[in-house]
Amino acid sequence: MLVAFEGGSLVRALILLLSWPILCLLDWESKLKAMIFISFCGLPIKSMANVSSTVLPKFYLENLNLHVFEAFQAIGCKVVFTSVPRVMVEGFLRNYLKVDDVVGTELQTCGNYFTGLVSGSGLVVKHKALVEYFGEERRPDVGIGAPNLHDYPFISLCKEAYIVNNEDIQGWRSSVVGRERYPKPLIFHDGRLAFLPTPLATLCMFMWIPVGIFVAFFRICIGIVLPYRLAILLGCWSGLRIDLEGYKRTTTLDSKQHRSKKGVLFVCSHRTLLDPVFLSTSMGKPLIAVTYSLSKFSEIIAPIKTVRLTRDRTKDGEAMQRMLEKGDLVVCPEGTTCREPYLLRFSPLFAELTDEIVPVAVNTKVSMFYGTTASGLKWLDPIFFLMNPRPSYQMVVLPKLPREWTCGGGGKSSYEVANYVQTELADVLGFECTKLTRKDKYLMLAGNEGLVASPTQ
Repeated sequence: MLVAFEGGSLVRALILLLSWPILCLLDWESKLKAMIFISFCGLPIKSMANVSSTVLPKFYLENLNLHVFEAFQAIGCKVVFTSVPRVMVEGFLRNYLKVDDVVGTELQTCGNYFTGLVSGSGLVVKHKALVEYFGEERRPDVGIGAPNLHDYPFISLCKEAYIVNNEDIQGWRSSVVGRERYPKPLIFHDGRLAFLPTPLATLCMFMWIPVGIFVAFFRICIGIVLPYRLAILLGCWSGLRIDLEGYKRTTTLDSKQHRSKKGVLFVCSHRTLLDPVFLSTSMGKPLIAVTYSLSKFSEIIAPIKTVRLTRDRTKDGEAMQRMLEKGDLVVCPEGTTCREPYLLRFSPLFAELTDEIVPVAVNTKVSMFYGTTASGLKWLDPIFFLMNPRPSYQMVVLPKLPREWTCGGGGKSSYEVANYVQTELADVLGFECTKLTRKDKYLMLAGNEGLVASPTQ
């Protein structure tokens, strides 16, 4: 389903779901071939490469059996035999579990597309593939398999055989590898689905989508048209949850003394394009937001003023200075969103603009769709986020930055200020600071540097 939905389309995913009752009547081999055909027929090879490297690893890691992982850690040379298409698992196995070789079902291709058919050798039969790989005389020291008829012949050929017991399979949530033990940190991943698409969960998603589209546009309309308090009230009634903490501690920023000077700079951690919108709505005051890449659609539906930046440091600095002269400004110095509990490196430009800096810790929770993407259609990001049944925003407004930790009053460098703010926000959120940047994210997820041409180009 992940291949069909993320690599293919909504229609392909729906066809796969509707085929499920028929698939249940087929034998194991026919069922697997049918699912492969529906998921891969006509699928671009490039799309599958993107899914295997940026989507599937997250779900594999979240469902990685703890005991199998510990066994893998203790074993030297590792070879995996699987009947599923090799292109679905090889990237994860080699990059995260350091597997030496992968033997899986090979798929036929025609040009740059999959045909949906398996290669001439057919589905991989594990015990036969093991004999072919190691030879008649040689046997692996350790074999790990599942308690089914397909794995028993396979592990019986090994010197020591281990089976993942039914208790582990049934209570898999209590026997998976925790994030702190991931063999490689999962910082970046892509795709729209935020849940494991089992048949029942996928059915619920398709039943929700028409309602979700209506709910998303309802939430957008009330945000554009209605006053702040009424918009929040109706938004909460629709299932949207917004929590704002700490704002009362900064009410002195609204005094006449500060209104006569430049505006306040709110520095936020970045979760979705809606961060400034929800901050402005929750505080009940108009804010100006700056962004590096904003679709025309997002610009139109935004209920607050947005200013597009150019990634030219001098021009962007001048533009933000002009905005601060007009009012309070919101900036997300990470430059891009991150879904996982990590903060990317903060650009230090914001620290050079003013000493009136207020950090804001922002976090979100979704249950069905991610409201961010690197390789998909970015103009759909706000809609996907608002399509969630009960999306939530948690924002904590920290006290204004101490004078001794500013460039003008404290003599700190802009880099020191940026790192200090990043650390403060990470402590509040319980996140981990990284030195990764927007460029690192897009190179991994989309194969580009994430640059968006301006409308004049």
